[in-house]
Amino acid sequence: MMSTSFTILIAELIVIWLIFQTLIKLFNTVFSYSVTILVIIIILMFFGFLPQDFIQKIMLLFLAC
Repeated sequence: MMSTSFTILIAELIVIWLIFQTLIKLFNTVFSYSVTILVIIIILMFFGFLPQDFIQKIMLLFLAC
């Protein structure tokens, strides 16, 4: 028969593993969106837009809400 402390240890390890997987997925999502935004900004700079123009348009969008 398994002891209670061993059962709790297994449950804790499962919870830690689930949290770790969630954090990895979150990191991957944030990283992919950051790379996408960086590529968009580089393309816009190629066509003559400055990062300040991009930030100004975003600020106007948020202020309009």
